[in-house]
Amino acid sequence: MDKRVKVPLSRTTDFTAALESPVQGDLSRAVVMRRTSYPKGHRIQAHWHSRAQFVYAIAGTMRVRTVRHAWIVPPSRALWMPARTAHEIQMYGVVAMHSLYADNRASVGMPADCVALEVTPLARELIVRAAELPSDYDEGGDDGLLMKLLMAEIRRLPRSALDLPLPASADLMQLCERILADLSTRQASVLDAGDMNTSARTLYRRFLSETGITFARWKQQVRLLEAIRRLADGTPVTAVAIDLGYESPSAFSTMFRRAQGMAPRAFAMETARNR
Repeated sequence: MDKRVKVPLSRTTDFTAALESPVQGDLSRAVVMRRTSYPKGHRIQAHWHSRAQFVYAIAGTMRVRTVRHAWIVPPSRALWMPARTAHEIQMYGVVAMHSLYADNRASVGMPADCVALEVTPLARELIVRAAELPSDYDEGGDDGLLMKLLMAEIRRLPRSALDLPLPASADLMQLCERILADLSTRQASVLDAGDMNTSARTLYRRFLSETGITFARWKQQVRLLEAIRRLADGTPVTAVAIDLGYESPSAFSTMFRRAQGMAPRAFAMETARNR
């Protein structure tokens, strides 16, 4: 049995051909909520919305991809996407998605770029409550206050480093795809450069220029995102560490704690509580 850890990124997706997906609901409201369930493995093709979107899975884990970034979004996190951002979504496990669509007035104070956010217990409860409101909720009454409180809490959510920048060049993207095809195998960057018939210095310079991070940092980040996905799915910490090529569970835990500010077991427990 092939035990390689694979994280396909749909490299052939043409985001320039993405079409608008109209927001469903009463668009006279500044904020529209929608609940949708998807089966394991379901993929939403590349599309965009005329409103900004706050996408959150109350159960299940998603991978959201734009033309130059990918994010792993477990139940303890959410993703904010500005209006007209072309994206696709891949479901891991059964996903119960809660999407919030905000118009320009409701989006004031939110980031101008896509960003992963840590979902607080208060935000989670507000999302659940807001999703239960009728589409024509009274903006001037208690329901409108609930939506305003939810948006205020979303503006306060801490950012989470769960994104993976992607290069624009075809040869660098091909290198990334090869690494993603087998995350259990580690290779020195000088050997990766040799496979591309270039020098390690040139690879370093080009990768940093196109992604904003070093190649070594990118390889660590992609393993971190896969670890987050697997921990959110309930995979034991030791199994995740071994499958991703770490020398020991303690080495994996040290990396994870440094990147996420908590131990992998604590993260798994937090994600389980948010399901």
